[in-house]
Amino acid sequence: MRIKREQLQLYLVMGSQNSFDEPAHVLKAAIEGGVTLFQFREKGEHAKKGAERKQLARQLQVICKQHGVPFIVNDDVELAIELDADGVHIGQDDGNPEEVRKNIGDKILGISTHSVEEAKAAVAQGADYIGVGPMYHTVTKADIEEVRGPIVIQEIRAAGISLPLVGIGGITSERITAIIEAGADGVALISAISKSENPKLVAEACAGKMFLR
Repeated sequence: MRIKREQLQLYLVMGSQNSFDEPAHVLKAAIEGGVTLFQFREKGEHAKKGAERKQLARQLQVICKQHGVPFIVNDDVELAIELDADGVHIGQDDGNPEEVRKNIGDKILGISTHSVEEAKAAVAQGADYIGVGPMYHTVTKADIEEVRGPIVIQEIRAAGISLPLVGIGGITSERITAIIEAGADGVALISAISKSENPKLVAEACAGKMFLR
């Protein structure tokens, strides 16, 4: 496997548009608190563009390398290749997964899914792990799918899919246990950490729910 299940336990997704503080400060604090994987997602209103976006990505990638945390790029295959990122995460509308796999080679490929059918397709398309959501209502994404909660993870596991699963969408530390009990290997958080006054403390609370050591 290109990624270990334990690396997916506490997954931070963030861009400058998600953070009240400097993204570098948030990322460092979150990693100190127990974050095990980071996805650079710089998109949407107020997101940085061009050279500024690339500069921020490099800055956050350096922090990840210093702490041994995989650095994943959301959607942008060209940027991931240019930075030699550890992998790419794509949604259902972010291009052909087979083409993405061909372009990134042995890098990590994560695919967002919302149903058993999409999860099965992701397995066939060469995903290394699957994001499942939204678990709960969230304001981070405007094009949110129907919220069905952790039961979707149960359905995916019941269908015989053993690939690592990560729950995402509206997750807080109080909601983690239900997601893990449903069969997820980890949880992905955005605002709960990135917009917190104390990202390290929030990450520690979440890590405690994951029984991280």
